[in-house]
Amino acid sequence: MRVVITSRIFAPEPAAAAYRLAALARALADGGDRVTVLTTRAPAADSGEPAASAGIHQASGPAPTVPIRVRRFPVLRDASGQVRGYLQYLSFDVPLAFRLLFARGVDVVVTEPPPTTGFVVRMACALRRIPYVYYAADIWSDAAESTGAPAFVVSVVRRLESWALRGARAVIAVTDGVADRARELAGHDRVTVVRNGIDTTVFTPDGPVTDGPPTAVYAGTTSEWQGADVFVRAWPRVRAAVPDARLMFLGQGSAWADLQRLARELAPDAVEFHDLVPPREAAVALRSARVGVVSLKPGQGYDFAFPTKVYAALGCGTPVVYVGPGEASAVIERDRLGRAVAYDVEATAAALIELLQRDRRDERERLSTWTNEHASIGAAAGAAARVVRDGARAGGA
Repeated sequence: MRVVITSRIFAPEPAAAAYRLAALARALADGGDRVTVLTTRAPAADSGEPAASAGIHQASGPAPTVPIRVRRFPVLRDASGQVRGYLQYLSFDVPLAFRLLFARGVDVVVTEPPPTTGFVVRMACALRRIPYVYYAADIWSDAAESTGAPAFVVSVVRRLESWALRGARAVIAVTDGVADRARELAGHDRVTVVRNGIDTTVFTPDGPVTDGPPTAVYAGTTSEWQGADVFVRAWPRVRAAVPDARLMFLGQGSAWADLQRLARELAPDAVEFHDLVPPREAAVALRSARVGVVSLKPGQGYDFAFPTKVYAALGCGTPVVYVGPGEASAVIERDRLGRAVAYDVEATAAALIELLQRDRRDERERLSTWTNEHASIGAAAGAAARVVRDGARAGGA
């Protein structure tokens, strides 16, 4: 097959969506399909970067069976370096429309949110009678509604999202909750759940570690809807019980500056902030930590999400304190992967104290084994590739 993947974010940008799509591209190429990725120029990318498989994050393993072409073009980014906002989306979607209309020999297109991109993909694919697959990591209209966006904005986003989902020959959803909402909005049952995963050859308990005090690590993007400030607010209580404990943030995001200000007020000597690092460096930090921390703020439209940050910590053999609602909470408690608590400062502090005071090195192998069995990005990508191939055989848009 000749597959085109469209996304405003792609590896090597460090984000779950970027790695998920890179793994899908690799799985398709390993199956003999020819893959072209239409994406944006990463903030630190060299403008002379070749459009080749070298643009795909894959720390280990042989090169894909068939080379993957990654075609990048400039895009507007917000102050934090993300493609987020109406103008930023348009700066990606408008050139994408022309690229799709004039792309040669395409059998199927794979796209993901935002819904504006889905709208562009459906229009271009309809004109060319090409099927497309929609990769739904979340439901944007629900998120917009929960964050208090104006009613007319929510209505427009929901119409765009529904229209994009309806036209897809197949929809890939990352959780059962996303799948249920996708079916409602799409009006069809061509929805398959393929859960997220992580690179279990990178996030592993085997590898370098650093010595230091008991540490909790938050590795990844910090946005308002994730509510990572709950950990900073809990930290004075944690330090009262574990005086040398420290909290480390690795990442970026729209809440980054606010978190730094809050940390200076509440725990100036106990909270560290480090910019984004490559996955292998994040794995060292998680492997060295007593606990990985992950949060989702309730009522923000992401209650059914299962954050990939959970898998990254567990893959390194590190238990998780998960704060928030949804499927992740039930799984962590059921399979004894750490502690899951409500979005509450006191409950968060109690869970952190419990895990920081334990040396759980004897559990590292069990946590890592669980991750290999339930959250391998290779297995997830293989399942997604099968959905894409089935969608291509299903016919035109």
